[in-house]
Amino acid sequence: MENFQDKIDFNVLHSEPLLVVISGPSGVGKDAVLKCMQKRPLPFHFVVTATSRPPREGEVDGVDYFFVTKEKFEGMIARDELIEHALVYGEYKGIPKDQVRRALASGKDVVMRLDVQGAAKVRALSPQAVLIFLTPSDHEVWYNRLQNRKSETPENFRLRLDSAKRELLFLPMFDYIVVNEENRLEKAVDDIMDIINTEHHRFNHRKISL
Repeated sequence: MENFQDKIDFNVLHSEPLLVVISGPSGVGKDAVLKCMQKRPLPFHFVVTATSRPPREGEVDGVDYFFVTKEKFEGMIARDELIEHALVYGEYKGIPKDQVRRALASGKDVVMRLDVQGAAKVRALSPQAVLIFLTPSDHEVWYNRLQNRKSETPENFRLRLDSAKRELLFLPMFDYIVVNEENRLEKAVDDIMDIINTEHHRFNHRKISL
């Protein structure tokens, strides 16, 4: 009789590292969810965004952002070294591919927070990424969150509302939806962790390419 152990490839039990994108409309709590995840002892690489703006007081290079000159950032764009990028109020922001590749090569899951348009770019570049759409429990809660910011003009507030309506058209692109209920931040993080754990137990593992 053939040795039973010789017939089994136990490597099937070791899943590939994941590229996880947390997205959703403004005011849904993406930053709060990410900060809550970072406080837990998780074996993840949380992506640090590169920016061309100068650091603000208290910000640390490589922790809050990677601070680079505008000229260097434009060179990164020209060499296609970014997963996605945008020009925001005259300054560049983007995610370096090399950072994500090195983290994945180390075997760590990579977690990034992006707006819906950025998530769409990741989906086009890496179809096997795990896309999670964060949503409030209802429209009134989300509306009140935006209003309570009190940091925008009425015109900008209206633009954010219109933008959110357009972003909902991208929902079919996402793999999962997580509700970030008011005062239940830990529950939203637990749900995200359940999704990641489930993905690691898939028989056909996702294979990330960048």
